[in-house]
Amino acid sequence: MAAPDAPRLNAPAEGVAAETDESLVERLRAGDQAAFDGIYERYFTRVFQFLDRRLRNRADTEETTQEVFVNVFSSIDGYRGEAPFGAWVFGLTRRTLANRFKRKRHATVALTEDDGDKVDLLLTTVRREPDPLESYEAAERLARLADAVRRELTREQVQLFELHHLHHHSIHEIARSLNKSVDSVKSNLYRARKVLMAR
Repeated sequence: MAAPDAPRLNAPAEGVAAETDESLVERLRAGDQAAFDGIYERYFTRVFQFLDRRLRNRADTEETTQEVFVNVFSSIDGYRGEAPFGAWVFGLTRRTLANRFKRKRHATVALTEDDGDKVDLLLTTVRREPDPLESYEAAERLARLADAVRRELTREQVQLFELHHLHHHSIHEIARSLNKSVDSVKSNLYRARKVLMAR
């Protein structure tokens, strides 16, 4: 089974439109090429437009879009269903885009023993200000996350998320300190992560 080579902008076939993402994923895992075609047709236009707004170069956009779908194809077993499939695809799209920028930005230079005094200069270069694209994407993601926290999470879920993910307390420590069951803490953390991962 091979991923398609050329971008296609046509609308998904009627049968594909009626089929759920989950069904397509299961078929793809079973080796069904038509399922990959269905996922490709369903998400191609949105992925292409998302990348085009950021890359603003048709050739780069087409190449990166193809890379995204190769990554979808090769990583499909990593999709666990904890977030909607579309959110997983766009998470993969963002990572593919970020990796592309990293590859373009970082040239590697071999250091010899005589280059020891240049290490400080290289370290200073690594600690750089984010470029406009990175700043835009970070602000966009933060806005989506803040909106999701405000609209979809309870105060308790926010508190648990902060204690576990920001302050690094274990689930057992949190359950003990808040006088809650471990299962209750796990369940609320799962719901909070599911909401935030979809953003």
